[in-house]
Amino acid sequence: MAYWLVKSEPDAFSWDQQVAHGIEPWTGVRNHAAKLNLKAMRAGDRAFFYHSNIGKEIVGVVEVAREAYPDPTAEGGDWVCVDMRAVGPMPVPVTLARIKADPALEGLLLIRQSRLSVVPVSEAHWAHICRLGGWRG
Repeated sequence: MAYWLVKSEPDAFSWDQQVAHGIEPWTGVRNHAAKLNLKAMRAGDRAFFYHSNIGKEIVGVVEVAREAYPDPTAEGGDWVCVDMRAVGPMPVPVTLARIKADPALEGLLLIRQSRLSVVPVSEAHWAHICRLGGWRG
């Protein structure tokens, strides 16, 4: 299993909407590096659901339910999406400020490549963030 972090602006698509929909296509990615990350995802991989711009915190965990396929919202190009399934909320949201202040999370791509909407997360970083947020899933 691989680990990821996916970002969404909560006023565009929030954690609460993800939960309400159960399984939802993760569409609208228009960055080539993020697209390659979507293509690398496999069914069963887990991802942190991060609210960007408003909140700036990890609020939940999702799982890849369907691997990459053509993004139906794209008007050309070879853009892809994956289907994500809500797994559960992060018991204590993990803020960007807390992540940046933690030396154990040095090198996390959320910090190093902050503009990227889909990034891999190492197993060590995943485990540490789960501890910070009280996630036991």
